[in-house]
Amino acid sequence: MNRFRTARLTRRRFVSQMIASTLLLSERQLFALPDETRFPFVVVPPQASGIKWMHTAGKSPEKYLPESSGPGCAFLDYDNDGWMDIYLVNSGKCDFYKPSSPLRNALYRNNRDGTFTDVTEKAGVGGGGYGQGVAVGDYDNDGLPDLYVTQYGRSILYHNNGDGTFTDVTQKAGVAAPGWSSSAVWFDYDNDGLLDLFVCRFVDFSKELNKPCGIHEDGLRHYCIPTVYTPMPSWLFHNNGDGTFTDVSKESGIASQLGKAWGVVATDINNDGLMDLFVGNDTVRNFLFRNRGKGKFDEIGEIAGIAYSADGRARSGMGVDSADYDQDGFMDLFVANLDRQQYSIYHNNHDETFDDNGRQTGIADATYLMSGWGLKFFDFDNDGNLDLFLANGNPDDLIDRIHSQVTYEERPLLFQGTGKGLRNISQQSGPIFERPLAARGLAIGDYNNDGAIDVLLGVNDGAPVLLRNAAGSQNHWLGIKLVGTRSNRDAVGARITYQAQDLKQSRMKVGGGSYLSSHDPRMVLGIGKRAKLDWVEIKWPLPGGKTERFTDLPIDRYITIVEGQGKWT
Repeated sequence: MNRFRTARLTRRRFVSQMIASTLLLSERQLFALPDETRFPFVVVPPQASGIKWMHTAGKSPEKYLPESSGPGCAFLDYDNDGWMDIYLVNSGKCDFYKPSSPLRNALYRNNRDGTFTDVTEKAGVGGGGYGQGVAVGDYDNDGLPDLYVTQYGRSILYHNNGDGTFTDVTQKAGVAAPGWSSSAVWFDYDNDGLLDLFVCRFVDFSKELNKPCGIHEDGLRHYCIPTVYTPMPSWLFHNNGDGTFTDVSKESGIASQLGKAWGVVATDINNDGLMDLFVGNDTVRNFLFRNRGKGKFDEIGEIAGIAYSADGRARSGMGVDSADYDQDGFMDLFVANLDRQQYSIYHNNHDETFDDNGRQTGIADATYLMSGWGLKFFDFDNDGNLDLFLANGNPDDLIDRIHSQVTYEERPLLFQGTGKGLRNISQQSGPIFERPLAARGLAIGDYNNDGAIDVLLGVNDGAPVLLRNAAGSQNHWLGIKLVGTRSNRDAVGARITYQAQDLKQSRMKVGGGSYLSSHDPRMVLGIGKRAKLDWVEIKWPLPGGKTERFTDLPIDRYITIVEGQGKWT
């Protein structure tokens, strides 16, 4: 009996090993396939894209905190040829860092064939300090996107000259925002048709103020959790319409709140036609600045239920976004936090309060050991439901020495909207979701104009990652470029509602969102396998603004709609 039992056990082990080997071989074959279009996102290598630029953090033994926080990135059409170009932010010379050779940001022009050409020198947008992020907006309504580059030290406003070059107009405009700036957002807070500028400020920091707070039991110096640094007020700059801005931080109520701000999104939480601001803060409460008109904001984060965790603790809020993810007509909020804090998706209760649905959606459990930075709601598969892409990475490059379950480089996550909630599909979505990264900024944009929204990831002290969307073009879609006339030209704050047979969806064009990054200004409306759009309605941003309805629209192409013209081109 023992001999027979041993033989059976041997056969079982053999069969189990064969099955395991087959599964492993199948997985290897799957990941090695040259045709990766079975996955929603495909990594575009530098030799294919032409993007050879690298981010340099300037990491030092002193562990200066700004070394851990960048970089941001952007999709923009700087030359107005209808194709998304790319902007990448680098570090540079400052009080604590003297690079051995000059560093610069990078502007890559889209060659319309899947490749890009570095035009930074000609364009004159190389930066000139320790860069963090970028916000893109047409602040003078001339039809050309301008660049605001946030930095540690002094930020830069680049005016687009329309001839492939930019001019540094920071001093004239009055928007240098000295100190440590992180994310920024263009939005029209007073509905005068001009984009204003909100700039997140992080902590009070300099080489002299650097604190040796990160020495742990391993005897090594780590990047600090910034509890020991003084919080600072963020900035609000009012657009004067003549190329200059007025700092209205104090009179607006923004400066009365001291924070450690990383991410910001401009959205309308109460449907009053006034753009509010959701700000993610690190180690202090998050802010929700409610716009109450006449140039004034109230900070209602604690009352609204978004300031702290469920147990009343301040977390490390980093990337943020806003979208109506459940299509109930009210904008919801999202914030990513540090490891063991969980990310939060805040459902709008329609009364200026929110409930954290992180656990119900599965997002809290999936992100428990992760740290989140760039993130965005968008419909990656064009089925009409909003999905969510999360870029992750711990700020401490030595974190695994003190926490065995936490790593510095972390995998991205992809949550698919099902119409009834969000589903984590990361594990079946391809190699990029198995690739640990020190990801920071995240921008979305359709760089090859196939209607499928692509993703750009900024990586700390490494090369950016360009992801081509291989899923969205398998469904039908319509892309719309909105051009405001009475409203701000970028149409930030506009709402689009559309119907295709049984599918009815609504989208708001928020300002900013993600972390240190800026996005393709066009809006892509997915309709799945449906072959026709019944109608599209656009409610322009101004309170009481006109609503225009369009029928007989094309699909699977981009169009432009100008406010008040009643037609598309």
